[in-house]
Amino acid sequence: MQEARGKKQKAVDKTRETDRIQRSAFHIPHSAFRNSLLVWFRANARDLPWRTDRTPYRVWLSEMMLQQTQVETVIPYFERFLVRFPTIDDLAAAPIGAVLKLWEGLGYYARARNLHKAAQVIVNERHGEWPRSVEGLMTLPGIGRYTAGAIASLAFDVAAPVLDGNVIRVLCRVFAIERDPKEAQVREELWQLAGALLPLSQRGRGGRGVRGGGGAGEFNEALMELGALICTPRNPKCAVCPLAKYCAAKKRNLQDRLPLKTKRKPLSHFDVTAAVIRKNGRLLIAQRPFGGRLGGLWEFPGGKVESGETLPQCLRREIKEELGVRIKVGEPITSIEHAYTHFKITLHAFECELVSGQPQALQVQDFKWVRMSELEKYAFARTDLRIIESLKKRSTKNTKGH
Repeated sequence: MQEARGKKQKAVDKTRETDRIQRSAFHIPHSAFRNSLLVWFRANARDLPWRTDRTPYRVWLSEMMLQQTQVETVIPYFERFLVRFPTIDDLAAAPIGAVLKLWEGLGYYARARNLHKAAQVIVNERHGEWPRSVEGLMTLPGIGRYTAGAIASLAFDVAAPVLDGNVIRVLCRVFAIERDPKEAQVREELWQLAGALLPLSQRGRGGRGVRGGGGAGEFNEALMELGALICTPRNPKCAVCPLAKYCAAKKRNLQDRLPLKTKRKPLSHFDVTAAVIRKNGRLLIAQRPFGGRLGGLWEFPGGKVESGETLPQCLRREIKEELGVRIKVGEPITSIEHAYTHFKITLHAFECELVSGQPQALQVQDFKWVRMSELEKYAFARTDLRIIESLKKRSTKNTKGH
């Protein structure tokens, strides 16, 4: 009975909080709010390469690269990508291997595969015509609600809101939202707030993608820039914030507590093995299946250690399952610690010798025997790039020793 009362009270509290947020959104003078933000943005916006010559292709490419990736990291990748693939036609015509190689080191490789697929859809199925609505953009591979809103507003002047980590942080502080923004209901309320703040002349029903006359894109970009430069996760610069006078969190001294965060569970850890198999001066590399994690990338074959296995036992089993050959596991080369979004690994690489059988692509996309000097032609994940670094150091050391 008491538990039921507690759940009911929580529901009532959430409803009251929603009502408070909606009321406070209307109490803010939207025009003055937008003007304060835009004046600051025009004086302080960073000079970023995707902010010039703003074509749909450049906007889309930058937004895909910026997902979960720092601006400073993206800039050289963005510039190299445009040199190699200056137009969407060039990207659509390229082999996926070339795209992945150029993406190498940027992480979250599904973005690169989706970029390639979407380019082919636009060029081959839509004859070069971009969808211009949020809903239309979301039909393309790899484009969700945020990316669609960013492309629609920045490239086509569509009045579509955006909601990335920076915007979430700004809104949670301005409106003092004391609930977890990862909750579905809170997230939807934030989308509605972001839409309500858009320039009125552009906002259509729900702020979901009505053609406007300019301004929504700049407003969205200004909101994101504020989160990146001023309303930062730690030590926000409230003294110089153009929205300080509207900020409920600042008035209540909550800015360091918001947005609320749930405690992250400790990441699971796995031991993983990799075989450096040599034959006649060549190394055996395998391509990961396109449908899985790191799909399409090349690696030194191996896999996750199962319960009760030693590292050599794991490696012999994995190579038999993936490539159908028997190997002898030799000396260790290196051990590499690496964290992914939801788990972390220790990768153990070993020198290995082919004992019997001819490699077959059983659980891999493809395989190749390559010379050390040819490895740079293939796209590898960061962990395997570190194995290559170790191999090069060992090779240099052995050469000096002779």
